[in-house]
Amino acid sequence: MNINFEYHNVSASDRLEILAAQKLTKLDDKYDFIVSSDVYFNNEKTSNDNNGKVCKVRVSTPGPVLFAESSSSSFEAAIADVMDNLKRQLQKRKDKMQMH
Repeated sequence: MNINFEYHNVSASDRLEILAAQKLTKLDDKYDFIVSSDVYFNNEKTSNDNNGKVCKVRVSTPGPVLFAESSSSSFEAAIADVMDNLKRQLQKRKDKMQMH
């Protein structure tokens, strides 16, 4: 699986890339129909301290592209939330594929 990283208003971080890649690799091992993934990190200015660190992930699969986004106080928490969301979407996709 090919993983692309993009940063907006954030300096590039190997630590974030490794964390996101590890979690995406686990999903790829379980759902072998994943083709590629794009991970976006963005730092938004907000009045609330509980969000502003945004992680967006777009996963290419056969059929429609899956997308998840999360905003949290840290990128690590945002990554975890996005991966949970993607896991639910991938499970739904896998169930639909098995029905046909």
